[in-house]
Amino acid sequence: MQLNSIPLDQLPFEAAAFAARAHRHQVRKDNDTPYVSHVFRVCLTVRHVFGFDDPRMLAAALLHDTIEDTNTDCDDILERFGPEVANWVTALTKDMRLPHDEREDAYGKQLANAPWQVKALKLADMYDNLADCKHFTPNGRRKTASKSRFYLEFIAPGLPDQVQPALKLVEARLSELEAGLTS
Repeated sequence: MQLNSIPLDQLPFEAAAFAARAHRHQVRKDNDTPYVSHVFRVCLTVRHVFGFDDPRMLAAALLHDTIEDTNTDCDDILERFGPEVANWVTALTKDMRLPHDEREDAYGKQLANAPWQVKALKLADMYDNLADCKHFTPNGRRKTASKSRFYLEFIAPGLPDQVQPALKLVEARLSELEAGLTS
């Protein structure tokens, strides 16, 4: 399907179907919940919690893990959803060919240099991951909190006003998780 055949207001619907197919055999870390529920919740967070209704952002939220976690590549996203969505999804994708520490550092720098829309999408991803880690072991929750703090160091500086409320929500959720770890 060519991009030109998808009206802008239909992008999120096409992206939801694409993500559901791409993640169809995956589950979350609880080994029970279908993975696609995460990308649906990230999209809902972008729209209903953070208040962004740009169909391209909603599509990118739904597709944010497809390159990293499935056999989808950037060209698949580009062809179906256009250059802006593809660039945002690529900016949300870690280079899995790199060793862990190098990969995380490169990803942090990638987030720091990304457009505000990508930062808002990553905040929505973090918001959901922070909520979804309640079934983890204390060590797993600490790891999620630590990774979130690390990403915030790259996302928060210079964040535009329209994304500040989202940042505050993520920081509050993170602080709540961290407080539970020390009590």
